[in-house]
Amino acid sequence: MTDSWQEVIKEFELFLKIERSLSENSIEAYLNDVAKLESYTIDKEPVKKPAEITYNDLRDFIKWLNIENTRTQSRILSGIRAFFRYMIIEGKIEDNPATLIESPRLGIILPEVLSVEDIDKMISCIDLSKPEGQRNKAIIETLYGCGLRVSELVNLRLTDTHFTEGFISVTGKGDKQRLVPVNEKTIEEINYYLTDRNRLNRIIDENILFLNRRGKKLTRAMIFTIVKDLASCAGIKKRVSPHTFRHSFATHLVQAGADLRAVQEMLGHESILTTEVYTHIDRIFLQKTILKYHPRRNK
Repeated sequence: MTDSWQEVIKEFELFLKIERSLSENSIEAYLNDVAKLESYTIDKEPVKKPAEITYNDLRDFIKWLNIENTRTQSRILSGIRAFFRYMIIEGKIEDNPATLIESPRLGIILPEVLSVEDIDKMISCIDLSKPEGQRNKAIIETLYGCGLRVSELVNLRLTDTHFTEGFISVTGKGDKQRLVPVNEKTIEEINYYLTDRNRLNRIIDENILFLNRRGKKLTRAMIFTIVKDLASCAGIKKRVSPHTFRHSFATHLVQAGADLRAVQEMLGHESILTTEVYTHIDRIFLQKTILKYHPRRNK
């Protein structure tokens, strides 16, 4: 008798945690994708278990999803493929029904990037007279100065800072660690913030660098709120999130001539292909520069 959806999904979750060492967010995304496929099977007769799913079932599942956004559809299919690859590895099925399923073609979607002037405007909006002012300034400088993901920022520890050597230790996706150079300006702002941090009445998360007023680790949502409020104050119309500073960090390095492999290492990308999107942004920057300043631009 083949295993039920609940049994296989639970085993798949353990596989993602133990074998793949994925983050909680990534695991949740995979499980949500598989849950959609399970929901589809419940509406069909007869109800099929995971090992009974065929290529035709998956093709009909895609139609059932009725998702026009190709990027969303592609992401869901990626989760479904991972699920059936797991079943092959565990010997639960002999043929992978997802092998012939093609993802929709994706165009290159270039991330939103802030200019140096935009970032300076946002920082100038920070009220340093408020208790959280210097902390927020240090947060923005760290996001932009080190190109961190928001999850990496909120989990940054005091023991991760090696300012004498000019590096911080960052724990990224899959608990993989990397060393990221930190510039003098970012070090300066963090050291100013540490003075305020030491004045907190109570510190619960003692080794966490950035804390709220209750001495606890900041949430991802709080970082989003800080960034959103500063962008609004600076009059920036772009859609700005903490990740925008990571994109800006990488783009500005590439524009200045940084080696793409070095940028890949600092961002913690497994594949150079992920980093190459910033070369597209750089080409657009160069094209706009030529169109604006070349003497033949109006010919």
